[in-house]
Amino acid sequence: MPIVTIRLQLEYYKLLGEKTLSQLTDAQLCLQMGEDGNSIATIIQHMHGNMMSRFTNFIITDGEKPWRDRESEFMPCDWTKAETLQKWQDGWLCVFTALEEASSVAPDTIIYIRNQGHSIEEAFLRQLSHYSYHVGQIVFLGKMIKGKDWVSLSIPLGESAIYNEEKFGKEKEKKHFTEEYLRDTEKK
Repeated sequence: MPIVTIRLQLEYYKLLGEKTLSQLTDAQLCLQMGEDGNSIATIIQHMHGNMMSRFTNFIITDGEKPWRDRESEFMPCDWTKAETLQKWQDGWLCVFTALEEASSVAPDTIIYIRNQGHSIEEAFLRQLSHYSYHVGQIVFLGKMIKGKDWVSLSIPLGESAIYNEEKFGKEKEKKHFTEEYLRDTEKK
C-alpha cells in the first residue's frame, strides 16, 4: 500500500476521533465504563504514548522506546477536553511527521518495533491497524455516552437509500474513499 494511501487512511481515523471528541464534555471523556473499562481519555493517553514511542526517531531507533511507560498509559486520567485534544494532536503530529520522513527513505529500509524488523510500509500498516482499533473504541464509547444525542459519523440510520442514490447518480471514478469524506467534512 503506498504511503499516500496510508496517510489518507490515518487522516480518516484521526477525523473520526475528532468528530467524536467534539461531541463530548470533559466529564464524558473521562467516564470509565465498568470497573476494568478504559475511558476515552485513557485510550487517547495510550495512543499518545504509542505514537510518540513508535515514531520518534523511528528510522534509527526501535519503536518501543526505553522511556515509554506503557503500563501508566492505562491508568485512569482526569484530563480536561483541552488536555485530551492536545495529547491527541501531539501524537498524530508525530505520526504524520514520520510519514513525511518515510517518503525520503529507501523503500527497503528496515525499522524495528520491539526488535522485530519491518519495512516502512509494514510498520505504518501495523500502526494503522492499531490506531483504527482504538478509534473504533472511542467512537463506540462516544455513541454509548451520547445515546440519542449522538451525531452520526457516517450514513445516518434510515438514509442509506438516499446516500446510495446520490452515489450511483454520479459517473464512476477512481479515487480513495476518504478523499470525498475528508472534503465533505471540511465544508461543514
